[in-house]
Amino acid sequence: MRTRKVWVWTVLGIAAFLTVTAVLIVAAVPLTSDALRHRMIDTLSSRLDADVAIGDLHWRVFPTLHASGSDLTIRRKRHSDAKPLIAIKRFTVDAGVAGLIRRHVAHVALDGLDIEIPPGGDEQDASHEPPNRAPADAGEFEKTVVIDTLDAVGGQVATVSKHPNKAPKVWAIHALRLHNVGVQQAMPFEATLTNAIPPGEIDTRGTFGPWQPDDPGKTALEGDFTFARADLSIFHGISGILSAHGSFGGALERIEVRGETETPDFSVRLGGHQFPLHAAYRTIVDGTNGDTRLERIDATFLESVLTARGSVVDSPPGVQGRIVSLDVVMDRARIEDVMQMAVKGAPPMRGGLRLTTKFVLPPGETDVADRLRLDGQFAIARARFASYDVQSRIEELSRRSRGKPDAAQDRVVSDFDGRFKLGDGRLSAPALSFSVPGARVELAGQYALRSETLDFRGRLLMDAKVSQTQTGVKSLLLKVIDPLFKRRGGGSVIPIHVRGPRRDPDFGIDMRRVFKRGDKS
Repeated sequence: MRTRKVWVWTVLGIAAFLTVTAVLIVAAVPLTSDALRHRMIDTLSSRLDADVAIGDLHWRVFPTLHASGSDLTIRRKRHSDAKPLIAIKRFTVDAGVAGLIRRHVAHVALDGLDIEIPPGGDEQDASHEPPNRAPADAGEFEKTVVIDTLDAVGGQVATVSKHPNKAPKVWAIHALRLHNVGVQQAMPFEATLTNAIPPGEIDTRGTFGPWQPDDPGKTALEGDFTFARADLSIFHGISGILSAHGSFGGALERIEVRGETETPDFSVRLGGHQFPLHAAYRTIVDGTNGDTRLERIDATFLESVLTARGSVVDSPPGVQGRIVSLDVVMDRARIEDVMQMAVKGAPPMRGGLRLTTKFVLPPGETDVADRLRLDGQFAIARARFASYDVQSRIEELSRRSRGKPDAAQDRVVSDFDGRFKLGDGRLSAPALSFSVPGARVELAGQYALRSETLDFRGRLLMDAKVSQTQTGVKSLLLKVIDPLFKRRGGGSVIPIHVRGPRRDPDFGIDMRRVFKRGDKS
């Protein structure tokens, strides 16, 4: 009997405890879904200093608190006509009694999370007074509800341009997990995203927050990332599968990124050759609009190295896409490596290359070769031509220009230097010089990349007289015309042209200019 009484009192005690607990929970939580919806709206609006709306909400208390709802939107105050900062199609919330006492929610699941990051420095914001809200004290922080784990699927993050006719930049979210989610603290996260341009998968982890509702661009962000299988063929005229890894940190409006990329099969359609391309970079990204400042890029391909600095920024209003602007320096490079990009078949020339150029790539749907703009200067040292016929002509030119047409054939290397401009698929050279022992060629003209045709005019400066380039009777006959080509200081100057296809160009004397005084010196 005593044992039974003990059990009776024990059961009654437990029942009383559960009853009191249930009463406390019911007292703390509204009895109807509609009342709970209004309480959630009021709480979120106050905590986030934002306009909050919830379309539908259902909940239950037993055995654990479970709520589900739809069409949750959060807008900045005084921006009711703008798209929501956050929109959620469907959500569920699960919490236990012990967690609720500690103001912790065990799990929140979101389906269709749409985050809109507005542009920084909004003119509209300047016309309004800042919210009259006193900073929260430590006690208020302690009352903030923390979500232990938040999972989101099927969403996107979009950065909105300052220009209304510009489409936002969008990153699709496959999966996002946040831990210890609270308004006033940094939140660890893992995410899998799809990059739009170039398309590829991004896996990233780090910390995000605390969220700054008055200026989202100031929200802190840091972490690491990997970028896999980015297809470069979306940029017309080039191809290759790029992978990258690196780290980032700062705030949304100024994210410092360091990383490396590998493209083992990079190719320019114009040349058609595949070769490995590696790059290490340091950039600053404005996450509110996608503009990027390239602090430094160090790239290697084949046996050549280049460094670059510049920017990738949004194009003017009315034009979709981005403008790439770079200052490129190549101090240790080979001309044959560069020609791999633009010349089909084997490179026609080998030699050391030094180059500096302005590089501008406007947006567009045409091939990179047709949009690319270059403006720079170069020098090629100790160049030799791959074609035996071309190299033989160069060596013969050197012998005759020195007045030794009968000398034994020797190995001759050539030096080039000049200025160049590339635009609309044409390489123009307003000042191009080419020298071998005994001769110097000065040319100006252009080279069409697609048709691979040359059209240059200039002059040949030789150490020897014209008659000294020949032997026997020809030499005697040419003495008559030596005065026509006489060069001040000795030697000869001959107007020439280089025209026709790259594989078999026509080198000849420009007879129309022979008698022009301006071509004599």
